[in-house]
Amino acid sequence: MDRVYIYVVSLGCAKNRIDTEHMLGLLANSNAAITSEPSEADVIIVNTCGFIGDAKEESIDTILEMSGFGAKLVVTGCLSQRYAGELVSELPEVDAFLGVSSYSKINEAISAVLEERKYMCIDRIDGDLVDRVLTTPSHLAYVRIADGCSNRCSYCAIPQIRGDLKSRDKSSILKELKDLRDGGIKEAVLIAQDTTMYGTDTGKPMLPELIDEAAEIMQDGWLRILYCYPEGITDEIIDAMLKHDNVCKYMDIPMQHFSDGVLKRMNRRNTLRSSKRIVNKLHKKGFVLRTSLIVGFPGETQRDFEIMMECVEELRFERLGVFRYSSEDGTPAKSMKNKVPREVKKERYQKVMARQEGISQQLCEQKIGKVMRVIVDGVDEETGITIGRTMGQAPQIDGITYISTKDVLTPGTFADVLISKAYEYDLLGEIE
Repeated sequence: MDRVYIYVVSLGCAKNRIDTEHMLGLLANSNAAITSEPSEADVIIVNTCGFIGDAKEESIDTILEMSGFGAKLVVTGCLSQRYAGELVSELPEVDAFLGVSSYSKINEAISAVLEERKYMCIDRIDGDLVDRVLTTPSHLAYVRIADGCSNRCSYCAIPQIRGDLKSRDKSSILKELKDLRDGGIKEAVLIAQDTTMYGTDTGKPMLPELIDEAAEIMQDGWLRILYCYPEGITDEIIDAMLKHDNVCKYMDIPMQHFSDGVLKRMNRRNTLRSSKRIVNKLHKKGFVLRTSLIVGFPGETQRDFEIMMECVEELRFERLGVFRYSSEDGTPAKSMKNKVPREVKKERYQKVMARQEGISQQLCEQKIGKVMRVIVDGVDEETGITIGRTMGQAPQIDGITYISTKDVLTPGTFADVLISKAYEYDLLGEIE
């Protein structure tokens, strides 16, 4: 068969990126060639996100945009998993649908559509996919340690899309890490829907021992852990992270809210008191913290929102993101009463973000005059300035550190940078 040219669009989170990389790995073992231009493609793959309303809208818009190039169109990922039955009739432009656990069928799907046959597979058939082509910078990789989630937050559709928590075998994770390290990776980021629950589905929490062994593999690089449920952060996890100098003292802890009434309706295990306790504890131990919050959850009163604002002010997260509540099909929250009007959600979102911008600026200014270890990411295309990140700046979601230097710094190397200026979210410094 002649070479098939494929263009790939990956939407959503880092977990989706890993799925895309596995598809690229499978395609690499076929007669496919990846093109950077959709106009040159025989087949276009759109790996979708279907987590919240905005993400679904972006996915649909992208599908419709890609359908205009005249190539065969394959839609994969969360949106396919949730809505494949409806999308078949609503999007006749799409030639094939694959779910979140059927990426191993990507070559089969492409063969089908090239033969003018429609194709669909949303069965949960994938095991531990090995083939992978990284789409991150050559010194950075995400490593998924588990899929699915068993927390059952009332607003979240992830268990419907990806099923209950399923931890990867530790030996498989460590082998992947070693292969990545041998391939030149200097920063490995462990991810899951909830990393703190790793191993609990097999009868034993295993994140601390995974951190210990992974840190040894990455001993001359960095190990970063993302997406930690607040009530799952144990002393054992904290101690394991503090034990190793190369483990980033950084946690992404989605608090979602601070009002006990809202948290209860969200079916969260954290409370106002426990949330404050873990944040204060981690800050005292030197951790940089990111959180995400939801405004406008059904029944959220003005007082609930004030509690959120008071906690944002008191706890002073270094990084903070806000979502406006999105009503998701099949979730308990969808049927809850006392919906918050859209304009109120927008106003509350703007208030939180405005206050956080000021807090972030103040915290960044506290870094002026300090020497910070930075991993070099490359050169900013717009300014031509070298850029990197501190341990407290996670890739893609946080700010960056601009490095003033006449030297050419290789991506993936480390530099000690004297911070001289601070912006709302970014830092500027020079090589010591």
